[in-house]
Amino acid sequence: MDEPAVGHGFLDVACNVPVDGVFTYRAPEGEPLPLGSKVSVPFGRRTVTGYVVGSRTTPPDGVTARPITRVIDPDPLFDEGYLGLADWVRRMYFASLGETLAAMVPGATRESSIPSLGGDDAPPAPEDLALSREQTAALDRIFDAPGGLFYVHGITGSGKTEVFLQAAERTIADGRSVIYLMPEIALTHQLLDSVRDRFAGVVAVLHSRLTPSQRLTEWRRIRRGEAMLVVGARSAVFAPVPRLGLIVLDEEHDGSYKSGSTPRYHARQVAMKRVAEAGARMVLGSATPSVEAWHLMREGRLVRMNLTERLSGGAMPALEVVDLRSDEEPLSRRLVAALKETHAAGRQSILFLNRRGFAHFFHCRTCGFEMRCRHCSVGLTYHKRRNLMVCHYCGYRIAPVAQCPDCGSFDVGYSGFGTERVEEELASRFPEWRIARVDTDAVRRKGALERTIASFRAGEIDVLLGTQMVAKGLNFPGVKLVGIVLADTGLHMPDFRAAERTFSLIVQVAGRAGRFHPDGHVIVQSYAPENPAIRRAIGHELDAFYADELSVREDLTFPPYARLIRLVLRSRDGEAARAAAESLASMCRHGLSSADQILGPSECPLSVVSGNARHHVLVRTTRFGATHAELSPVLRSASPLRGVHLEIDVDPVSLL
Repeated sequence: MDEPAVGHGFLDVACNVPVDGVFTYRAPEGEPLPLGSKVSVPFGRRTVTGYVVGSRTTPPDGVTARPITRVIDPDPLFDEGYLGLADWVRRMYFASLGETLAAMVPGATRESSIPSLGGDDAPPAPEDLALSREQTAALDRIFDAPGGLFYVHGITGSGKTEVFLQAAERTIADGRSVIYLMPEIALTHQLLDSVRDRFAGVVAVLHSRLTPSQRLTEWRRIRRGEAMLVVGARSAVFAPVPRLGLIVLDEEHDGSYKSGSTPRYHARQVAMKRVAEAGARMVLGSATPSVEAWHLMREGRLVRMNLTERLSGGAMPALEVVDLRSDEEPLSRRLVAALKETHAAGRQSILFLNRRGFAHFFHCRTCGFEMRCRHCSVGLTYHKRRNLMVCHYCGYRIAPVAQCPDCGSFDVGYSGFGTERVEEELASRFPEWRIARVDTDAVRRKGALERTIASFRAGEIDVLLGTQMVAKGLNFPGVKLVGIVLADTGLHMPDFRAAERTFSLIVQVAGRAGRFHPDGHVIVQSYAPENPAIRRAIGHELDAFYADELSVREDLTFPPYARLIRLVLRSRDGEAARAAAESLASMCRHGLSSADQILGPSECPLSVVSGNARHHVLVRTTRFGATHAELSPVLRSASPLRGVHLEIDVDPVSLL
């Protein structure tokens, strides 16, 4: 599409800096620049990247416009309509326009090719695929109206993906574009195996494992209208598709849809905004909806469709719990016996443990000393293969010690266990078995994750051990047994979503078993088997769990019965961070209505990260629009002390 060009004169530029507003620069002589161009400009004593968002014949009063430093990319990355979306994201999440655009558009200056989505090994497109009665009813419901918000709530293995793909086919046949979001790159890769022949030539992929130049190539294809289906993780929600008709948000419950850096957007909220403006449809789905989504379905604001049957000959697996208080080893006697039975039957097992490394922490039995990170308020994790003690928050690492640094005692040891230790125990017990580990330590090299998953699907691995990478959406025909090595890893976190996350993980991991055969078996190991979240997950009691959780949230006035805005002050000077938090809390109490609750200030549960002391203030409100509007001038007038940084998180998914 043609963009309005700028000749001689001045450019309004949104700079990638945490200062809201646009800045005027002198345009280059004889080089017209369209809106959406990328430039380099002087900002104070440094040079920063910016985006052309407007033009003018004269600079604003009192402004001496400096010339832009250089044109990085004269080809526009976005148009006027897209700029409107960026402005909404900026306002919603209290970010600058430049920061927002930098998060939305590719950062590269050159294009490069990406691997073909086709090929001789591509699976054949399904022909005359027979849908179940429930799948057909779901599709009919989605297309009964020209737009709306729909939720496919289906047990694992019930065919949600096929509903999503057929909805995409219908939308594309109508000449409109589709964005298909998945939370994990591993799942994105598996989905691409399904769509590369089915949507040959019209698929684009956007995810973090693309190089910046590959991402730019896909971006250009999407803008030109060559790709009608965009598949990707969180940031793909910003894909510049023409004539948006459908957004699919699979595994809706997943926390990775929330950005951890400015702007701290949630892909679900951005998607809802986009479909509302485009008059499009949005279809969400999960076997374990977020508590917020369950509440919206109960109120009728999300149209709910249920899928209750496994379609590949499988059945929901039998679940049993093992109390680890009577079994000290990471692999209980019951789990070891089940692994042997599964292997003898020629079937495969998955073991899940949401904790990397060999041992969780080092401690002295004489004085109680624990080895903690020098820069964070967390313990160090022992990684035996690398022979290092590592902080999983800032990356700090030191060599292991044999003597207590505090009292000198040699009576020291490591407690807890991670995937590395479980892998070692498996190899010791079953030296002839083919065992693979999938976590961020084991799959650092490009393509390692995809190769491991492909090998497991082909039956070349007997036991797949992993963290959350194996918990979501993956579909393996040969799996009979799933073992959750420790269900408690996130249960006792000081966060109101801890029970929800624990319940969801157990149900999702359990769903990898019995998808093609009605003999799936799940063993859940726990030190707290009586905990309601674990007990409800073991019993497949979704309705009861959500009823319990909503009752607790309502009593405490937590989401979905209120909205939260979290303000985090961090500084290397702990006293400065504390003082800034107290000042900001006072400003909020004076600037916001008495209908709002200001919680804090207090130390964050993770009080120090990467050498920064952290304090937070929570704004809790039942009148979000009014509170958001009132908070804007408060934050603009807040001037944190030098060296104190403010992080603003609207609708946080974690309070750590």
